[in-house]
Amino acid sequence: MSISQKKPALMIQGTTSNAGKSILATAFCRIFTRLGYNVSPFKSQNMSLNSFVTRDNCEMGRAQVVQAQGCRKDPDVRMNPVLLKPNSNTGSQIVVMGKPVGSMGIREYNRYKKELLPIVHKAYDELADESDIMILEGAGSPAEINLKADDIVNMAMARYADAKVLLCGDIDRGGVYAHFLGTIQCLDTVEQSFIRGFIVNRFRGDSSLLTSAHDFIIDKTGKPVIGVVPYLCDIAIPDEDSVSFKNAAKNSIMKTDAGVTIAFIDLPHISNATDIDPFYIEPDVNVKIALSPDDLDNADIVIIPGSKNVVSDLNYLVNSGFSKKIHELHSQKRQFIAGICGGFQMLGLRLIDPFCIENSTETEIAGLGFLDIATTLERDKTLTLTTAADTESGSLCKGYEIHHGKTIYGENAIPVLLNTNNEATGVRNSDGSVWGTYIHGIFDNDSFRRSFIDKARLIKSLPALHDVQSRYDIETAIERLADCVESSVDMNFISRILDIA
Repeated sequence: MSISQKKPALMIQGTTSNAGKSILATAFCRIFTRLGYNVSPFKSQNMSLNSFVTRDNCEMGRAQVVQAQGCRKDPDVRMNPVLLKPNSNTGSQIVVMGKPVGSMGIREYNRYKKELLPIVHKAYDELADESDIMILEGAGSPAEINLKADDIVNMAMARYADAKVLLCGDIDRGGVYAHFLGTIQCLDTVEQSFIRGFIVNRFRGDSSLLTSAHDFIIDKTGKPVIGVVPYLCDIAIPDEDSVSFKNAAKNSIMKTDAGVTIAFIDLPHISNATDIDPFYIEPDVNVKIALSPDDLDNADIVIIPGSKNVVSDLNYLVNSGFSKKIHELHSQKRQFIAGICGGFQMLGLRLIDPFCIENSTETEIAGLGFLDIATTLERDKTLTLTTAADTESGSLCKGYEIHHGKTIYGENAIPVLLNTNNEATGVRNSDGSVWGTYIHGIFDNDSFRRSFIDKARLIKSLPALHDVQSRYDIETAIERLADCVESSVDMNFISRILDIA
């Protein structure tokens, strides 16, 4: 497709990671969809441990799933053709068009990018042919000099799509105008030409106080600040990666003394940290991100989340003292313990890794011993959407599974979730004090989440509430986000640069 044939494309790049690119892209997906356009999101390469399974059993980044919802479309793996899932400090599992192709270090992956480029371009072209407007998202910052030669996600993609780029920066961190100016100066002349304007994100206060700074920026760069988006702390939209999750760990706030406290353990290789998000909206729940074993004190529920390296994270729980603390508190019958996916596997008797799936020299490791299950990591990954019935209430729950594990259930593992094939995808121990499931997104289901919380209330001698107290409604959140961004940026300017005014 020649440049002259390219569909209108708006690209959100950032001065840093976690500048708000994903959220702003979601907002623009909904804004233009509400205007009647057929919109598709696109991020050629996403590095994130928050992933999702599509209807055709392909894996893609969670951020593009939310953006697809912003476009009122089903998630399509073409929206995120390359997903990197870090499994060590220097390597990642590489997922291409929804399927894992192996693990690579950075140098090997950079060589592999030459093979990825035509795949990325084909995915983009197919989506663009089906759409009126494309909303692209960059990664990190386009000013990373050491990454530019092998870039397939920032300016190289902007060039291919002939995208009009808006550069966003997080003013809450400080130094946003220096970031704007410095980013421009790190780009060559052609790259600078793709940037059409700036968005100041996460501002608290009176935006009229920023006028002199905006005059300075346009004087220095010739490009305007076209919007100031306020700090949004109560929009319940899943984050792209664990950055906001890590920030929450430092800023946990106890909001009630009359409910339960959930401690969500921060694993070194945590994946799908968004599983905790629905609990933040519950009026009788405090969420605490546990960075050390002492953070489990006074928690009524302890959740071990998913992991991209279960063997390593299981060793971490043992060596850091988390395992000892969990066993101590459980023996006192003070807590309800739960595990999701990798956390579920860790709660079992054994974890076997005969093919060294997780780059470990340990082919067998003892689990935490709470559940009568044993898991073997297989080469083929399970990727599936799952509907399961709660054996206690009979209610149906929906979610998705992403795991290499094949789990064998012993006679003392009591099924609590049965999929449509009547197979257990979640079990508990004999007294119900320990529970685990393979299903990510299980707590997005309002009725199930309430019954889960009520179990902890009963352990704490609080009455069960039974009725749903809050609804985890991403659709409403996307609408609120779009309203806020639309009123905060110059949409006439954006329409003009896209030539759709």
